[in-house]
Amino acid sequence: MSLFPASEPDPAAHERAQDLLRDVFGYAQFRGQQQAIIEHVIDGGDALVLMPTGGGKSLCYQIPALVRPGVGIVVSPLIALMKDQVDALRQAGVRAAYLNSSLSPGEARQIEEDMRSGALDLVYVAPERLVMPYFLDLLERLRIALFAIDEAHCVSQWGHNFRPEYRALTILHERFPTVPRIALTATADGPTRKDIVERLQLDEARVFVSGFDRPNIAYRVVEKKDARNQLLHFLRTEHPDDAGIVYCLSRRKVDEVADFLSQHGRLALPYHAGLDAETRQRHQDRFLKDEGVVVVATVAFGMGIDKPNVRFVAHLDVPRSLEAYYQETGRAGRDGLPATAWMTYGLADVISCKQMVQGSELDDRQKRVELQKLDALLGYCETATCRRQVLLNYFSDNSLTGPCGNCDICLNPVKRWDGTIAAQKALSAVYRTGQRFGVQHLVDVLTGKETEKILERGHHLLKTFGVGREIGRNAWQAIFRQLVAGGYLAVDVEGHGGLLFGPKAAAVVKGEDTVEFREHREEKAPRRATGGRRGGTAHELEGSDARLFEALRHWRLELSREQGVPPYVILHDATLVALSVERPADMTALAAIPGVGRSKLDRYGQAILEIVANG
Repeated sequence: MSLFPASEPDPAAHERAQDLLRDVFGYAQFRGQQQAIIEHVIDGGDALVLMPTGGGKSLCYQIPALVRPGVGIVVSPLIALMKDQVDALRQAGVRAAYLNSSLSPGEARQIEEDMRSGALDLVYVAPERLVMPYFLDLLERLRIALFAIDEAHCVSQWGHNFRPEYRALTILHERFPTVPRIALTATADGPTRKDIVERLQLDEARVFVSGFDRPNIAYRVVEKKDARNQLLHFLRTEHPDDAGIVYCLSRRKVDEVADFLSQHGRLALPYHAGLDAETRQRHQDRFLKDEGVVVVATVAFGMGIDKPNVRFVAHLDVPRSLEAYYQETGRAGRDGLPATAWMTYGLADVISCKQMVQGSELDDRQKRVELQKLDALLGYCETATCRRQVLLNYFSDNSLTGPCGNCDICLNPVKRWDGTIAAQKALSAVYRTGQRFGVQHLVDVLTGKETEKILERGHHLLKTFGVGREIGRNAWQAIFRQLVAGGYLAVDVEGHGGLLFGPKAAAVVKGEDTVEFREHREEKAPRRATGGRRGGTAHELEGSDARLFEALRHWRLELSREQGVPPYVILHDATLVALSVERPADMTALAAIPGVGRSKLDRYGQAILEIVANG
């Protein structure tokens, strides 16, 4: 049976955790629920941790693994994530290693021998290897400090990255009942959380929900018109030199967008499953180790990326759910500095996604769940209220009691208008054309455009032909999107994507219900956020502070190339910003800078002080 808790609280062990936070990781105090989680696991309790990306999940198992006797075993789904974590731990002076398919048999045997001899504090391992009989036998001969199951949503069929091999992890509870387990994820709605608990047998685990808010991320959604040029304008005006990720649904579009950006002066690299493994690895390495690289990718990219200074995530196509959107946008701004989540979308995207779900091999129940999730995403896109509140409410996080001040709706509030008559006209056009046509044709009918298609079908003879000439095409398209989002119209996902009456249509047609629409408007350049929600960034440094930041960044880049690790493994951008502003003059002052632990102080302290002294 699970031990919850396994022992009485140990004040000395808790104090040791504080020392490790300061001396090894370079931080003066824990954030949020970190301390409560760490002390609970140190005392032997199981835990399910839901914490936003960049919230410090890794420390929640790394510190207990260093405090508790034995080796900590971390289940991680991706090779890149393991390598980054281990590189960062070794920089901090922690004895860490990983076991995955990138190692030769000899290298793997050496790590297993180091585990037997007690030479390692933390070992990262893929789930497939963990459940192999020979590896389980090895673990039974060791003293295990804890099991950490990272990206725990992968165990759930309702999660957005389901991995069947995660289901086998129930064996940890069966074979190691006295070893505490901590499952961690940044994204899980109610059904996914329930599934995680059941699948991993964490019934007696304490659940820690730290909230889903990422206040440093500015959320923006724009109407799709010319997506590639809209993206280019966004990058040129807001992120001219920054690293970021652009998501597209298809491989062909990934290639086209990467080529387009490259032709317009950006270092943009494609990433999708159609590329050979060597090319994908090379592009990922450049993204991690160089500055200012843009990766254009399908959702196959990013889950194992720990790069903290991704300054934007852009979606040129809508993701399939708010969980996927939150997870993907969460790859921006992991260092806590300002970042942007920017998305273009149109109703055609949603129709395409719904048709993909309907044509999939999912059973009927799963299809219903996926279609409901798409509807929730559409509601987020069409909201006239604070986007962050809509996003957090979806995850049952009610911590934000007022507008966030850092999304497009808050910065440029949207007006609403009584659209009942316009809705009746739109619904009439849908009904009179037989509930089988898409938005473009319906808008042509309403605006009185005599296209070949309309003339062939006699739709120019309908009473609704031309009754909406006073409203522009873009505004009509926005009206149809909002009617779908509101449940007045539905998409014929089994046909060609035409619009049908939804459950709320009849009441509007009969005049029994009214409809409000958000005002259609052209995209505006964002105003700056207020209320201190964005924090400082390198782009806000001026004069000598900016020059010092660039000098430190150049030194870090050269050092990272010498060591063959990403620059952020040595020091995060947030640490470089603090160094540029605080300008420590000695080792004592340098040790007080967040992110500079004892190991980094010993290895890099003198070099940093010399750069700071030279300004």
